[in-house]
Amino acid sequence: MDVALLSVSLNVYSTARIAEEFEKAGHYVEHIDHTKCSVQLGGDKPQIFYGTEDITNEFDAVVPRIGTTVTRHGAAIVKQFEMNHIFSTAKSLGIIRARNKVSTLQMLSQKGISVPKTVFSINPNNVEDQIELLGGAPVIIKLQEGTQGKGVILAESKKSAKSVIDMLYNMNTSILLQEYIEEANGEDLRIVVVGNKIVASMKRSSALDDFRSNVHRGAETQMVKLTPREKFMAINATKQLGLGVAGVDLIRSKNGPLLIEVNASPGLKGIETATGVNVAKCIVQYVEKNGRRSIK
Repeated sequence: MDVALLSVSLNVYSTARIAEEFEKAGHYVEHIDHTKCSVQLGGDKPQIFYGTEDITNEFDAVVPRIGTTVTRHGAAIVKQFEMNHIFSTAKSLGIIRARNKVSTLQMLSQKGISVPKTVFSINPNNVEDQIELLGGAPVIIKLQEGTQGKGVILAESKKSAKSVIDMLYNMNTSILLQEYIEEANGEDLRIVVVGNKIVASMKRSSALDDFRSNVHRGAETQMVKLTPREKFMAINATKQLGLGVAGVDLIRSKNGPLLIEVNASPGLKGIETATGVNVAKCIVQYVEKNGRRSIK
């Protein structure tokens, strides 16, 4: 198979690992920087160009690894591949939905998936009311499109929460507020789903000086056994968003598991290290089963 790996760089662990496993399996994989792609509309058929090269029909499958700053352009490139009937490990709409935390939570909550109490608003005049809707401080303040724990703030008092929220509103920054789940104790679950199957899961515990349980921020990781409900939530959330590959984050509360967010381009280093599972190979096998060209 000929596979396009859509990423701004190969000098990233996850991207490099996926490329490595495609090559090991005997496939041709090409790194395509989606920021250098353009789509030409009109004429007989839309075309996708990489620089000046027409790559419209060059690949049997694409694996998107779309960065935060270029989500919409990257998703538009993926959309054009989809419209040309090229298999993608993530639907363009799923990429856009997963990038925005509010969109993700709105959709999944409607589908009956449990999420923390969440408030989002653009009204700076009723901040105290927003906090009270969550049961008061402490509260979690999140940027709607943050990743790797960036833009996640724990406000331990109503006064500090109001100060931070006022500042963000004045900067025209889109945020959401969530209840603080104290019993989670700075731990969450990262579950990687590939093709409607859970291939790896780990528990992340926050560093001593940080409540955020992100590997990039020094969180400790270990394998974890999931409950049937947690497995169902992860697979269902991935399916509802239209993703073939996803990292689903849950926390355990006294009322059961709660979904925090879904990542359309999950990092592989932490979970491969913690579990010993070759997640990159699982992605390759998923593409092999679904790519356009039959393997000879």
